[in-house]
Formats: sequence, C-alpha cells, structure tokens
Amino acid sequence: MIEWRKSSRSSTSGQSNCVEVANLPGSVAVRDSRDPDGPMLVVRRDVFAVLVKELK
Repeated sequence: MIEWRKSSRSSTSGQSNCVEVANLPGSVAVRDSRDPDGPMLVVRRDVFAVLVKELK
C-alpha cells in the first residue's frame, strides 16, 4: 500500500489545488489530491529533487 502525503500548507477546506507525494523504492510518485484514483506520475528521486529545487 502506498502512503500518500499532502503538504501541511494545503487548505483544509477541500477546495485547494494540491498534489500528494509518496515515497517508493528509488522513486517518488505524484498525484492530484482531488483525483486520488486518477493517474500518478512516477519519477526517480534525483529527478524529483531537481524539480523541487527549481520550484523553490
């Protein structure tokens, strides 16, 4: 079972546009929190680290 995490900065009103992330062996999964049964993007950890760095 995958454990998904949402940012602590996400709104609790349920109307926010957020993503959730999950640690997988050697990779990170990302999905839309409003569509938990929808598709997910899986990337290597190093790629995810670059993404996060660029977003900051």
